[in-house]
Amino acid sequence: MKSVTRSSASNLVAVFLFAAMAAAPVAAQDKAKMAPAAASEKSKAPASNQKMIFENDKVRVFETRFKSGESTPSRERPARVVRALTDGHMQRTYPDGRTEKVEWKTGDTKWFPKESFGNKNVGKSEVVLFVVEPK
Repeated sequence: MKSVTRSSASNLVAVFLFAAMAAAPVAAQDKAKMAPAAASEKSKAPASNQKMIFENDKVRVFETRFKSGESTPSRERPARVVRALTDGHMQRTYPDGRTEKVEWKTGDTKWFPKESFGNKNVGKSEVVLFVVEPK
């Protein structure tokens, strides 16, 4: 009976050692995955001129308001669908210094690919945009 007990104890120790060795890399990977995710969630937080309307595992939906003369710094923006809720004139400034004017009419709906630029309302009235970003 002692040999069975020793054998069972040896098997039990072997199982625990195997489980510990297998779990250690997984735990380390989980921590590594969690840290960048937390950082990326911060970077995806709405800007001060954005109001989050809806978010799930498929999309983020928000409203962005630009008062006359208001601008945002250059940053990377994900692919998105944008619908104008008001008329307005915006100016984009790209990282290479190139600028582009974008005219919005109420109801205009546009698709934009992933891109980097800064935005400025160069019109006389507030511009309100409804933005949907697929995840």
